[in-house]
Amino acid sequence: MTDFLKSKNFRIFLLMILDIIAVFLSSMAALALRFDILSIPIEYLRGAVISMPVYFVVTVLVLNIFRLYNRVWTYASLSEFVAIIESTLLIEVAFICYHVFTNIDMPRSYYPLNLVIMTMMIISIRFAKLALKNVNNTKNIEKITRHVMIVGAGAAAAILIKDLKRAESTARAICAIDDNPNKKNKYIMGVPIVGTRDDISKSIKKYGVTEIIIAMPSVAPSVLREVISICQETGKPVKILPSVAKSLTSSVEREVRPVRYEDLLGRDAINVDQDGINDFLENKTVLVTGGGGSIGSELCRQIVKNRPKKLIIFDIYENNTYEIQMELERHYPEVNISTLIGSVRDFDRMEAMFKKYKPDVVYHAAAHKHVPLMEKSPNEAIKNNCLGTLNAVKLADKYEVKNFILISTDKAVRPTNIMGATKRICEMLVQTYAKKSIKTRFAAVRFGNVLGSNGSVIPLFLKQIEEGGPVTVTHRDITRFFMTIPEAVSLVLQASLYAKGGEIFVLDMGKPVRIYELAENLIKMKGYRPNEDMKIEIVGLRPGEKLYEEVLMDEEGLDKTENNMIFIGKPLKLDNEKFLLGLDALISEALKNGNHIKEMTEEICGTYTITDN
Repeated sequence: MTDFLKSKNFRIFLLMILDIIAVFLSSMAALALRFDILSIPIEYLRGAVISMPVYFVVTVLVLNIFRLYNRVWTYASLSEFVAIIESTLLIEVAFICYHVFTNIDMPRSYYPLNLVIMTMMIISIRFAKLALKNVNNTKNIEKITRHVMIVGAGAAAAILIKDLKRAESTARAICAIDDNPNKKNKYIMGVPIVGTRDDISKSIKKYGVTEIIIAMPSVAPSVLREVISICQETGKPVKILPSVAKSLTSSVEREVRPVRYEDLLGRDAINVDQDGINDFLENKTVLVTGGGGSIGSELCRQIVKNRPKKLIIFDIYENNTYEIQMELERHYPEVNISTLIGSVRDFDRMEAMFKKYKPDVVYHAAAHKHVPLMEKSPNEAIKNNCLGTLNAVKLADKYEVKNFILISTDKAVRPTNIMGATKRICEMLVQTYAKKSIKTRFAAVRFGNVLGSNGSVIPLFLKQIEEGGPVTVTHRDITRFFMTIPEAVSLVLQASLYAKGGEIFVLDMGKPVRIYELAENLIKMKGYRPNEDMKIEIVGLRPGEKLYEEVLMDEEGLDKTENNMIFIGKPLKLDNEKFLLGLDALISEALKNGNHIKEMTEEICGTYTITDN
């Protein structure tokens, strides 16, 4: 019985009973207003009473047609108000028609009086809960501890403001900002729109704002970045409402989250041919070397979504590899996953894997990538990056892998460090094997820094901020290209579809980001003031580090693909035999831990410049 009283069906039943009572009372009240309550003519009273069963049926039927029994009245708005008026007009017309056809005589003034009273009563029944809620909110005003400025005065803001008015919320919207100047001095859900983004700073002081929520879920990322920057200048906590999609099942306020470093990137959404990627990977055996790393693990996450026949995760680092294995087996138990530990330097180990599983597609992400560490250990960079890639391409060719994709880097362009030089050699190796292989399409994908990857600058800055600073930047003018890991990987998968053999695919990384500005934004994101609460220290360029990175050499040229975020660098002319002989000699020297490995690398990679900074 208790469950029924709390059920939706009981609420509908209760509304119907209240509507029937409202129809009865409005009919009697109309007659009482037309005549003195004690002198209502008996024929009119009898006509009203006789009509009641029809009144009741018509009312319930019409209100049901207008779906007035299936609405959430806690969040009722103008559309519900209009629906009630339309439905009561139709009900009154039905009453008049019934009386005409049955020759029931009623005073002409009865109908408009009945319409007005009935409409008011039905509105009162449905908006009573909302009115009670507003009364409770007024009583709970002392609980309000957060005075919120809403940036954006559209549909999302309206839903958020309404949700903040819940009795249990400790926040209230006290003013709104919108870039449409025509909205200034108007109201949204009772909240004043006080100006555009240029008025944010002064409005913060005027209205005693303690928190800012950006409610612009559909705005372009570049615009969002600008708005975030302005809001962060105020020193107030800044949050974002990314979506209202879940608002039907949960509180919109719960969807509000702090600003993330991805929001600071200001990139438009990346579109890929998901159907094409699915066709490319479905029922294929896919090998990911370096599958436990930042890029490799995300490759695994996106690959399993496309229902491969088998996914092979290969990495030398057992902890990260175990984590991605457990994650994938938990979320995709139906996918056949083999997790193998081993080094790409070990040819025999690699061959045993290729021979057993015979992969159709290989994503070669295994590599040493840390620039300063590789400057100190250049032989290790050659062993892992060059020898590892040589082993992988040889075996891909031997075991007739259909597609081989090398994960490269923008540091391969005119490299000034050994890590970048080894990746450039890997690209040359892929292009060389693309010419000599009959069955395998070899290609490389080149992109810049990925946000939040292991060893990248953002986790370092966040850790330094957490420890109280200082935040260390190597140079005030240093810039880098950035992309989120999922964005980069989705484009890597997309580029796989375009590979015919020998291409170096170049991802559009957007505009380069000044690392100093990134440090300032991260400090603001955490609620501090750069160089006041948190110092930024310039420490000088590290060995092999450039002021800026490139993604393409001039002589490579550039061709478009079907995806406007992916371009193709034209293959360079290479003396393949001379290159492979030189590479063998370079690897042999590295295996001996020779002292002149950088000079030998420079001979093979003509664009490499040795620097000591």
